[in-house]
Amino acid sequence: MTKYIIKRFIMMIATILIISTVTFVLMHSIPGSPFDGERTSNPTIQANLEKFYKLDEPMYVQYVYYLKSIVTFDFGPSIKKPNDSVNELLARGFPISFELGMVTILVALVSGIILGTLAALRHNGIIDYLAMTFAVVGISVPNFVLATLLIQQVAVKLEWLPAATWSSPLHMILPTLALATGPTAIIARLTRSSMLEVLTQDYIKMARAKGLSPVRIVVRHALRNALMPVVTILGTMLAGILTGTFVIERIFAIPGMGKYFVESINNRDYPVIMGSTVFYSAFLVFMLFLVDIVYGLLDPRIKLHRKEGDA
Repeated sequence: MTKYIIKRFIMMIATILIISTVTFVLMHSIPGSPFDGERTSNPTIQANLEKFYKLDEPMYVQYVYYLKSIVTFDFGPSIKKPNDSVNELLARGFPISFELGMVTILVALVSGIILGTLAALRHNGIIDYLAMTFAVVGISVPNFVLATLLIQQVAVKLEWLPAATWSSPLHMILPTLALATGPTAIIARLTRSSMLEVLTQDYIKMARAKGLSPVRIVVRHALRNALMPVVTILGTMLAGILTGTFVIERIFAIPGMGKYFVESINNRDYPVIMGSTVFYSAFLVFMLFLVDIVYGLLDPRIKLHRKEGDA
């Protein structure tokens, strides 16, 4: 297991380095400067600002400074918000984005597993058809379209729920629904198809022959194995949800990282873009690593200390 963890750790570092390098190259390949604005149109002021942020240095020197900021986790001040450091913006916005993402994951997992299980147990019944109809619609409709519809119909027309900000549990409902609908549909479909296959296995028939209750058979025997495909996609789904919150946060005016990240792209605020990209890359890669561990725990046949060629 130690070799497995070391190998995954090295892969994590390599992945973060690749993502960081690509982000650095792409951002500096875009024509223009962060200081191309009316307020800083004076050439002397612009030159001083570029010198202060080391943007007048050769590209390789800027890259070395960038790598140093990653190692020390000190990304310096924001260009457009000089009174705030990138670390302060991360500390201010990430907890909100993380809360939204985790609530969405929890809602999607619970709803999707329950819906998929019921659909499998009532195969070709009304519950099955309704569940699969919901799954098709949930996968087909983008979350930003669903968010707009929820605001228009539920918040504006019916006035049931507030549409913006993040100050109470009621403000969490609409953005969570907008984000969780698609993942819920995917999880429901996977759980249904996997559960249908598991329910035909010999050990399930043996459990029924022993007189075990249907609830115990489903919960203790069938569901654990049926969840393997869900765990497999959980890592990429988590990444999609956490990065997908950026758009939803802008739509619902949630003061999370999405607000700062979108603004930094529009303003070409290099430190914020680099810092948030590295931070989210490290976080998501670490989450994928945890998913690998959970996958191995759920299926004892998967050994974390596999040989190098089998990993």
